[in-house]
Amino acid sequence: MDLIDPKKHRQLFLDDHGLILNQTTTRTLHPPQKFGPLISGGVQSRSAPIWNPEKNIWEWWYMGQGARYATSKDGEHWEKPHLGLYAWEGSKDNNIACDPEGPGMYHIVRDERDPDPGRRYKALFSSSDRRAGVSPDGFHWTMLDSIAIPSQDESQFTWDPYTEQYLALVKQQTEWGRSVWLSTSKDFTTFTDPVLIFHSDEIDRENRRQRVRKIIEDPAYITPPLLDDIDYIAEIYNMAVLPYQGLYIGFPTVFNPFGAIPPPATNFTRINQIEMAVSRDLYTWDRVADRTPFIGIEPFDGQNYGTSQLLMSGPPIVRDDGEIWCYYNALRMPGSIEMYRRFNRCKELFRLGIDQRHFDDAGALSLAKLPRDRFVSIDGDEIGTIITRPFYWRGEDLYINADARWGEIYAEIQDAESGRPHPGFWVPGEEPPPFTGDSLGVKFTWKHPHDLNFEKPVRLKFYLHQARLFSYWLD
Repeated sequence: MDLIDPKKHRQLFLDDHGLILNQTTTRTLHPPQKFGPLISGGVQSRSAPIWNPEKNIWEWWYMGQGARYATSKDGEHWEKPHLGLYAWEGSKDNNIACDPEGPGMYHIVRDERDPDPGRRYKALFSSSDRRAGVSPDGFHWTMLDSIAIPSQDESQFTWDPYTEQYLALVKQQTEWGRSVWLSTSKDFTTFTDPVLIFHSDEIDRENRRQRVRKIIEDPAYITPPLLDDIDYIAEIYNMAVLPYQGLYIGFPTVFNPFGAIPPPATNFTRINQIEMAVSRDLYTWDRVADRTPFIGIEPFDGQNYGTSQLLMSGPPIVRDDGEIWCYYNALRMPGSIEMYRRFNRCKELFRLGIDQRHFDDAGALSLAKLPRDRFVSIDGDEIGTIITRPFYWRGEDLYINADARWGEIYAEIQDAESGRPHPGFWVPGEEPPPFTGDSLGVKFTWKHPHDLNFEKPVRLKFYLHQARLFSYWLD
């Protein structure tokens, strides 16, 4: 019997792994709410902000002259302190956080587990491949004598608490173009040879055709202006990974070229959007919610970003206040207006109204938020039902994260072997009290109180009427 453990981890519905029956329900992805740019000026970052408990502030390193540095008390409003550490253009009056003459800092984490305070901060630097460095403060760095991790220009980096190792997700080529490869390290000194874990496929290729065409036909979009006759491969440009509730949630940026500028410059003419994937072992991945964009591009309104390319800065941050914050890069049209003028194929751009505004301040660091667990819901219209995989229930209460403001949710506890309801947890001819309302975590109750302690494995059957279920767990 294949058991799950709702006491150890919340059970989400990004895929069907935890279900043995799913009838007349739908699965819906819930994009986070965007809160606009936080730091603008053509900037990007491949690291999420870091909480510093000693200074009681958030710290953020972003790209520029080695690396730039910003701080925040709340994670939304950012300041650029004058560090006075490294000279740039004849002055140290800047926020440069590492030597601008050396390799640029690509990723950084704060490691509270390392007993050596000189290794409190760990970073991967890049001139081409990724090289490891350590620092006591995030500003003064020692490069380690370790073999570089082979990578192209994109990568992601995080700590995996499940396997207790560092994960470097680098970009290398496959027959499907740019793809995600994984290198790991237990000690941040020796990294494994990268292994291919994620690439695009024919569905991504068809999605590219449809999504590019849809945007072309929408006059609100300047990018892209037209589609040539070449059937380009969709590629995986980058993928941040969040270890979350026993899962690995991936956020691949899908690269969709459209060819307004001939090769090899097609990197400039594309739309990049963030999707979702899920894995339990880091090596086998399932795409989430029919590959619906998690964070998508939007038309240019004269001020906004994210009109051409989106990439996660790093894994989302799970906060103590019941929210998940996704820091991401939001980019406008890449390149320059002069480059587009050189190609006849791009003349349509200028007839559509492209001007210098579309290229000025090309990128910003942005934020999007969603409530905890609410990546994907199982939805019931009239009466949808799901049955979970079996698990042991030894006295804990059942909690659900659900939205039933216009409907209701019933739950039944079944014997896992027979499928029969346990007495008292669904009385024949008598409905148990449903859940109504909207809650990130509410204790589910039954009409007749019973000791929730079962010797043999049980399973849950949820009945959803005009309701959405995001997760459940035992506590």
